Amino acid sequence: MNKQQGKVSREPFFKTADGREITLFTLDNGNGASVSIIDYGATVVALQVPDRDGKSRDVVLGYANPADYLANPAYIGGVIGRYANRISNAKFVLDGKPYDLTKNNKEGNTLHGGKGFDKAIWQASPVENSPEPALRLKYVSRDGEEGFPGKVTVEALYTLTADNALRIDYAAVTDRATVINLTNHSYFNLNGESSGTIDNHELWLGADFYTPVQNRQATGEILSVKRNPELDFTVPATIASKLVDQPKGYDHNYVLNRRDDPETAPAARLYSAESGIMMEVFTSEPGVQVYSGGLLDDSVPDGKNGRKYPERAAICLETQHFPDSPNMPQFPSTVLRPGELFQSFTAYRFSVIS
Repeated sequence: MNKQQGKVSREPFFKTADGREITLFTLDNGNGASVSIIDYGATVVALQVPDRDGKSRDVVLGYANPADYLANPAYIGGVIGRYANRISNAKFVLDGKPYDLTKNNKEGNTLHGGKGFDKAIWQASPVENSPEPALRLKYVSRDGEEGFPGKVTVEALYTLTADNALRIDYAAVTDRATVINLTNHSYFNLNGESSGTIDNHELWLGADFYTPVQNRQATGEILSVKRNPELDFTVPATIASKLVDQPKGYDHNYVLNRRDDPETAPAARLYSAESGIMMEVFTSEPGVQVYSGGLLDDSVPDGKNGRKYPERAAICLETQHFPDSPNMPQFPSTVLRPGELFQSFTAYRFSVIS
């Protein structure tokens, strides 16, 4: 039997209006890092990592009132599915059959699966005999949910590693042909969740190309970031230095460069000189949606500090397939068929630079 480093604890978090208990699970690796996850939406609500002085900082946004995770208009921390990002005009055709989906944004698209996986209660259980603290969450999405075909069984395995990485392994199977695109929607601020904006954060992306949008719908093109210097993070740059040319901030899908070993070659890096914390992102996914929190405003419930989060209070690095892939045959396929196993992983590894 493997001896586990660290521990997993659980406690009540809140109750839904119909009396269902939502549980908070905390993974502690015994090495200065911990992550708290609830079984509602498989949502990350806190992530503590040490800064260069050894002080613990909570580097993800969250709500002051636990019940605010029920509505969660900003998708803070949740697992997004059945399809992360947008499907244009809330429809697609699969194997010659058209499917109409829930329209849930003003442009008439399906965003993040409609009432998606982040609004569901998952079955959660700590992983026994794991050498590192881990939590497995499972959700069964019924056939026709939000218009998507197929009964889909999804698992998200959260592991907090000894080297201070939060790893998420996704798996899914279906009984009918469907589309699937999963991600986690955590908002990161490496100075701490109540510390202001991420303007001084330095971002590097291993991405020479991006997929442009028009009226928040993918055009189907794949363009070089060199054509739009404000989108080019192939050389590390602070968010503030790029916002001069991108005043509305970022909500863009980047095409990740091919990596021979995604387990060891990072797809992205985020660094704060203030805290000394660096976050490296590793993933098997082909893209990453970079969202700089431009829609954080007074409509979003109070943050954990009891105050409103300002615009650009954090940045999301949502590893995923491309937006509107079901309608874009030139993009990597998101089709899942019976007998197939969908698998992907993303790891956020934290370290400090003195």
